[in-house]
Amino acid sequence: MKRLDLVLEGGGARGLGTAGAVIRLLEEGYTFPRAAGTSVGAIAAAFVAAGLDAAELRQVMEDLDMKKIPDRSTMGVPLLRTGVPLLSEGVSLLRRRGAYRGDWIHAWIRDVLVQHRVETFADLRREDPGDSADLPDTHKYKLVVTATDVTRGRLLRLPWDYHLYGLNADDMHVADAVRMSLSIPCYFEPCVLPNMKTGRASVIVDGGVLSNFPVDIFDRIDGHKARWETVGVRILPDLPEAIAELFPLPTVKLFPLLQHLQHVVTTAVVGNDQSQLDRPEIKARTIAVNLPKLGVTDFRLSREARQAAVQQGWKAADNHLRVADPG
Repeated sequence: MKRLDLVLEGGGARGLGTAGAVIRLLEEGYTFPRAAGTSVGAIAAAFVAAGLDAAELRQVMEDLDMKKIPDRSTMGVPLLRTGVPLLSEGVSLLRRRGAYRGDWIHAWIRDVLVQHRVETFADLRREDPGDSADLPDTHKYKLVVTATDVTRGRLLRLPWDYHLYGLNADDMHVADAVRMSLSIPCYFEPCVLPNMKTGRASVIVDGGVLSNFPVDIFDRIDGHKARWETVGVRILPDLPEAIAELFPLPTVKLFPLLQHLQHVVTTAVVGNDQSQLDRPEIKARTIAVNLPKLGVTDFRLSREARQAAVQQGWKAADNHLRVADPG
């Protein structure tokens, strides 16, 4: 059996490339005892953890109606009932802290997971006698998604960190955690996570704000050699190219303050991991998907463009496999 732990970077619509790379690894016969993801990477990681095979993942991506992802909010305003472009986004940004609700993609993720008998993290529990002896019980899951608690100023690794909020990870819905990780600042409305210990709720945004590519998340800390490799899939370019691609919203361009915020957040998402990405040992276990003409929020792609992005990911993973095993 060929096993890999999988770590998937966030990057919005560029996640089509992630899907292609994961499909190629599945076709090659790899299984993934653990998968971690940020933002759109959390979606693919959740589907892998739920047991989707290559054909199922490809079909799910083909069935996804990406045009529905930017779901405008009317907020009870009659003029916005039909979702007036620019006006809807602008009002939602001011009143809800996000241009779009994020409800449609949340429901879609939940439906796919339920079809594969996954609802809560209890369905993704794993017991492996070969794990580190000091591995906490809170870490014994097939899936980890990252999110950012801007109220407490910390990176969240869910389900690992639910206990910090007095919450039982086994009771928490996987789709809810993925939606938290998807909360691109200014684009999607942020989520709220209750804290049963303090009674104060936290505002949660995209995990990429603090770590968009935590490729070392599954590395052993007990000094023993890893039983199998961790492979990561990257879909964002390095700085400065990434600055223009994270939030290409017309509304953002109308407000200098939002443009400034765009640059700050993009630097956090891409730049925070930049130093480790330059290390040779990290590059050796990273599949980099080149998608030069695909923006993070390009959700209105043609069918042909979507298939081309998936194929780019497939080719990147195929090239990685050839280098790793030239025979």
